[in-house]
This record gives sequence, structure tokens and C-alpha cells, in this order.
Amino acid sequence: MGHICGMKRKKVTRTFAQFLLNEYTLPYLVDHGESGPVRCNRCKAYMCPFMQFIEGGRRFQCCFCSCVTEVPPHYFQHLDHTGKRVDFYDRPELSLGSYEFLATVDYCKNNKFPSPPAFIFMIDVSYNAVKSGLVRLICEELKSLLDYLPREGNMEESAIRVGFVTYNKVLHFYNVKSSLAQPQMMVVSDVADMFVPLLDGFLVNVNESRTVIASLLDQIPEMFADTRETETVFAPVIQAGLEALKAAECSGKLFIFHTSLPIAEAPGKLKNRDDKKLINTDKEKTLFQPQTSFYNNLAKDCVAQGCCVDLFLFPNQYLDVATLGVVTYQTGGSIYKYAYFQVRTDQDRFLNDLRRDVQKEVGFDAVMRVRTSTGIRATDFFGAFYMSNTTDVEMAGLDCDKTITVEFKHDDKLSEDSGALLQCALLYTSCAGQRRLRIHNLSLNCCTQLADLYRNCETDTLINYLAKYAYRGVLNSPVKTVRDALINQCAQILACYRKNCASPSSAGQLILPECMKLLPVYLNCVLKSDVLQPGPEVTTDDRAYIRQLVTSMDVAETNVFFYPRLLPLVTDVDSDSLPAAIRNSEERLSKGDIYLLENGLNIFVWVGVNVQQGLIQNLFGVSSFSQISSDLSTLPVLENPFSKKVRSIVDMLQVQRSRYMKLIIVKQEDKLEMLFKHFLVEDKSLSGGASYVDFLCHMHKEIRQLLS
Repeated sequence: MGHICGMKRKKVTRTFAQFLLNEYTLPYLVDHGESGPVRCNRCKAYMCPFMQFIEGGRRFQCCFCSCVTEVPPHYFQHLDHTGKRVDFYDRPELSLGSYEFLATVDYCKNNKFPSPPAFIFMIDVSYNAVKSGLVRLICEELKSLLDYLPREGNMEESAIRVGFVTYNKVLHFYNVKSSLAQPQMMVVSDVADMFVPLLDGFLVNVNESRTVIASLLDQIPEMFADTRETETVFAPVIQAGLEALKAAECSGKLFIFHTSLPIAEAPGKLKNRDDKKLINTDKEKTLFQPQTSFYNNLAKDCVAQGCCVDLFLFPNQYLDVATLGVVTYQTGGSIYKYAYFQVRTDQDRFLNDLRRDVQKEVGFDAVMRVRTSTGIRATDFFGAFYMSNTTDVEMAGLDCDKTITVEFKHDDKLSEDSGALLQCALLYTSCAGQRRLRIHNLSLNCCTQLADLYRNCETDTLINYLAKYAYRGVLNSPVKTVRDALINQCAQILACYRKNCASPSSAGQLILPECMKLLPVYLNCVLKSDVLQPGPEVTTDDRAYIRQLVTSMDVAETNVFFYPRLLPLVTDVDSDSLPAAIRNSEERLSKGDIYLLENGLNIFVWVGVNVQQGLIQNLFGVSSFSQISSDLSTLPVLENPFSKKVRSIVDMLQVQRSRYMKLIIVKQEDKLEMLFKHFLVEDKSLSGGASYVDFLCHMHKEIRQLLS
């Protein structure tokens, strides 16, 4: 049996990924007219560079299933002396790994081309949201942000229409038709039977209705300034957005800004079920499961309509992320959480997240299928999506921050000569309402020797897969069972190498493959993560939130999330590059230095108790260690080289991440240092997680038992 080199059964796809410098950029748009894309007759694979043209170019043999298909007359082209079509380099689908086809009406629902999508902003106006200043902040930001809605290519303005809803125990819809002098409010108090009270004037073009929209956003904070309503609904809010998109016959996205557990009498009403006594019991899995199937059914309806839900949460107490996040998760949406939100300290993070979320490229009403050559097949998928069958991954929305991890199984002989081929095809609606097919092709080498397999493996990709596999496992199994299974799985991988590939050596010596030397340290980080081993301060909502985040992360994000990057902030200010990272352990810290630690969600700046007064002055603008404020949410802007260098490093890190990271200042021996030490992952954790050295000894013992 052959093995796939380089990929090792796991493949991580970022279909809408942002492009690197000097990288070809999509879309290379291919339009085959009314006949649509050329495909294999049998397996329906799309034309790609690996198809073999035969009989003078009149037929092609599929590289996935070997079926021979007639070339349509309009697509015929002669072959050169090497057997290549003479237009090979003129056609993206013959010469590039990634490209797009313009879809025909056959690829559309009800054989009808879609309308441009819509964005609906749904704002919680209960007492907590108004009192915190959140409602005013959102309304002020939207006035300018609506000018930056995503648009297609060189379009002068976005085709996306917008609508506005506010809610507490009831819902308020707004008519912002351009012909109105003032916006009109319509209230729906019967939340048990949700409907949209207006069609004309709810979803509008921003430029046409700019004056009315601006007036509405000015009025909303004033209208609810004196509210005393503390209870909210949640499910009816999603139902309202869904019904609005249905009425407009379009797909779209709901931006929901929500603050509290929905305890008001309404469909989807929830109760507080936060119970830490369930941790480390067989019932712990219920903390990660939705408390009612209502939201699963609602998510299914949203996917069918192409209604993606992005959720911005601002909790002061438990609000059941495991349940509220179900619709977000299954529609391909994003979830953001700002606990104990304060405008003064949290507005930069929230507004940066909101701006990026509104502006990023997004596809709607998407269906993805992965095809493979003979000998391998896709057997499992991990990510934020919905599946109604075993082959089609359905997403109401898809953007550059969503990663789908695919597990492949090889169940037949693979050839070293022909290798293995993968084709990922994504059918979606663009932000201009155009139906498209985005195609990615990949050719992988195969090998017949296990040693070659281990020599080419990618530990970072393996950890991405193992973490997602484990995080899904906690929904159905006790956490201890999931942890033990992870350890056993990795021990078997390493024992297999020791038995079949390593030179004979003493049983007391730990032998690891060169490409897997970091597997134990990364695995230990996954095992010590808050989902699998929560510390005393970690809330149930935090665990559910992290579980959902990791499920959509790409390899680079899981790498830094599980093993945070620790950088010494050296005084060499001439270099433009980041400082070299150091081992993630307390023993690497010097009391006389300053360090930065980032994990994709937070940036910690740790200040040693013996740091020179000059450095403190240059970075914080105060004269002594005791005067440094732990409440800073941004570094002071000071005109000196060290301040500029550190702020430049922070900016570089922020750009690399999909979320705006919260800045936390940690003074040595201060109360926040306990939180900082939680991320020094090579050390023993307070929750009982092993140090790297101890875990390495444990893994060695497990491997020896498997080999004995």
C-alpha cells in the first residue's frame, strides 16, 4: 500500500484565503457560456491541469476516475508535439492550480440567478447594552463603516443592501426608504410567530438611503436612552433576519450584537445551566452541547436560505455560548466575545473586529465538494459548516477566516508514478450576486516506504487536525476519554516510527522522527488547553467559545494558539524584523527584561521587576516600575526609538491575526501574572497539566509499552 507524502491524511483548505506577497491572486474567471464548465461525464470533476487530452484533442481522460469524455465542439483545440493543447497557457483551468468558473443558471436554486446579498444589523437595546455605551458606539461606527461594504472587482459601489433591527423583548424594524424624510419604526411584539412587517424600504442601497440611515443611527441611542428593559430574546432575532432574506429572495449575513442570556418568554428561551460541578464527570459533555435542539433546526433553515450569522457577544455573566453559537457555527459565521465590555478599554478591539468583519471578502450560499483520484477518499470534515449528507459541505457564508480541515483515507494501492490528486470545488454567490465555482487542485507525491512518510510529515498540520478531532470529541465523550485517546494516538504514531524506521537502539532512549520532534510539546499544549483541562478561572462560556474558534482555525493560528509566541523586547531598535522567539517557560524570563507573548487572542507585555528605569520611561512614559498601570489597553505613543519599535512589533502581530488581540500589561509579581503564566506552556500548569519534561517522560513510557 502506498502513502501520501507531505499531506499525511490531513489537508487544510482556506478557500477564500488572503494572498501572500508575490502570489497570483484570484479570480481567474473562466466563462464557458451557456454550456457551463467542462466536466468529466462520470465523476463530474471539473477541467483541470491534470486532465489528459487524447485522440488529437477530441477527448480527454479524467485524472480522477479515468473515464473518457468527449470534448465539446466549442472547447476543442489541437495538441502540440508533446500532447498538450496549444492554448494550454491561455486557459487558467489548464495551467493554474486555482481559478473560477462563471456558473450557469443550472447551478442556481430554482434555476434562477440570485439577487445581490444583504447585510442586516441587529442591535440589542436592552438596559445593559445602552448603559455601557455599546449602542451609541455601534451606531456611530456604522455611519462611516457602511461606505466600506465588500464590492466586486472595480465596482464603484457595493451591491450589498442593508437593513436595521433593534430588539429587547420585542423587535423593532426600520423603514429607511430613500424617499422618506425620517425613518419609520415598526414594532413586532408577537415574537412567538415572527414575521417581517415591511418589505419595501427595509433592505436598501446605502448610497440611495444615506440621509435616512444616518438619521436612524443618530436616533437609536436617544430612543432607548431611558430604557429599563433588562430581558432579551435571541432566536426570534435570527428568525426575523431569515424571514427578511426569504422575502427578498436573497442570501446575506446577520450581524447580531447581543448582551445577555435570552430568558424572555419566546422561542429559543434558555435557562442558566452553568454548573462547574459537572467538570471531570461523565456529564461534562453537556456543557458543550446546546441545551435545546431548537437552534440546530434554526441553523438548518438558515443554511437553506444562505443566511450567515455573525455574533458579537458582550456578556457580564453566563449567556450559554454553547447554545447561542450553534447557528453561527453551522452557518459558517464568526463569533466574537467581549466579557465585561467597557467602552474605554475595549472599544478599539471591538471596532477593529467589526470593521474587518464587515469589509472582508465573503461568499454566500456555498456548497463545497472534495474529489480525489483512485485510492484515496475524503472521510471526515472539521470546521464551521453544515452537512446534510456525507459529501457536501454547506455554508451559508464563507470568508478568509474559515478553514476546513479534511481527513483522507487511502484504501487502495497508490502509485509513486501517478501520485494522488485532490480537487476542491466551491459553488457560491459573490457579494455582487454572481454565481461562481472556485476550484483548487493539488497533486501530491506518494511513497511506498514508511521512512519517507515520516521524513515528509507536517507536525503543525497534524496538531491542527488532532486538536479539532479532540474538540469535537468532547461533545460526546468524557474529557478524560478524549485526552487518553489523543495520547494513545500519538504514542502509536511514534511507536510505529521506532519499530519500522529507526535504527536499533537502547529501549531507554527516546527516538523521534526529525519532522516530529515537536509533536510531544504541541500535544501537551493541546491537552492542557482550557477545553480539555480548564483552570479554576476559566468559565463554561470561555470553553465553549474557544472550542468553536479552534474548529475554524488554520494551521498558523492553531500553532500560535496552543504554543504562544514569546518574544524578548530587546533594545536593538535598528532591525525591522521581529525578535527571535524563545522557549515558552518561566525559566527563560529575566527580571531585568520586558517580554511580549501573543496567542492570537491576546498580547501580553510582561515587565520584570528589575527593568531599568530608562526602559520603563521610554515604553510607558512613567518613571518607575510601581507607576506602570495594568489598566492600559494600548501602549502610550512616545517619540523615542524603543517605543516606536515595540508599537511596530505589536502592529505587525495584529496584522497577522484574524482578530484584534487584546493588549494586557503584566507586572512581575502582580495579580495578572497568574493569567500570564497560564500561557507559559512548557511549565506545569495550576490546573494539573504536566510540564513538557514530565510529559515527554510519560510519552516515552507509553511508547515503550506499545513496543513491549
